Amino acid sequence: MIPNKIVTIFIGAFLTLGTIYLALLSWNAYKAHDYIGISPKTAHSIVIVGEGKVIGVPDIANIQLGYSVEKSTVAAAQKDNTDKMNSMIDKLKKDFKIDAKDIQTANYYISPQYDWNNGKQTLRGYLVSQNLNVKLRQMDKVSSIIEIAGSVGLNQVGNLSFAIDNPEKLKQEAREKALAQAKEKAEALSKVVGVKLGKVISFSESANQPGPIYGNYALSEKLGLGGGGAAPAVEAGSNEITIIATVEYEIL
Repeated sequence: MIPNKIVTIFIGAFLTLGTIYLALLSWNAYKAHDYIGISPKTAHSIVIVGEGKVIGVPDIANIQLGYSVEKSTVAAAQKDNTDKMNSMIDKLKKDFKIDAKDIQTANYYISPQYDWNNGKQTLRGYLVSQNLNVKLRQMDKVSSIIEIAGSVGLNQVGNLSFAIDNPEKLKQEAREKALAQAKEKAEALSKVVGVKLGKVISFSESANQPGPIYGNYALSEKLGLGGGGAAPAVEAGSNEITIIATVEYEIL
């Protein structure tokens, strides 16, 4: 049997806790009633847009070099093609110091060629074609490579384009300019309206993605195909990288 005194103490403690709990519920309900119809407090802010521009000069050139030849047999066509393309690759590596990783075979194919006479198909020979994609980091050597391609006897030179090898560095520079302009505009506006700027609440950006610059001339027409010739002057031009920064500042 539990002594009556202990039971009395237990019941008293339980009633006390219950009273405290009910009091807290009543207080919370009273305070909630005070805020009915009142919107939560929101921070005041201002949104400013800044723009940063950087001019970048392309530092790499991409060019495709190739040779197509038709012979009566596959072996003869392959030999002619291989001799010329290997000669070009050798010059790229030795004379222009182009790394092997910057020379890539783009395609190689063999195709039978036919003549049609009075609705009859006659095998004429075989066409062998091969192309290389070359990345050139010596911008002053572009014209020389085009000229050498002609002297070696290549008859496919094209897809010349210029690009910036590491655009992220220029994007960061443009981003910093955009943020600096946004901050300057925000500070000027805050002085006009008589408020104080606080911390940055949010930030977003958009950027243009400059593509490669392509030559606007037909290189094959400029070359003395199969026999060399004067190469055209090559101008890389420039790329403009733009960052638009949208910054939201807290108003204190």
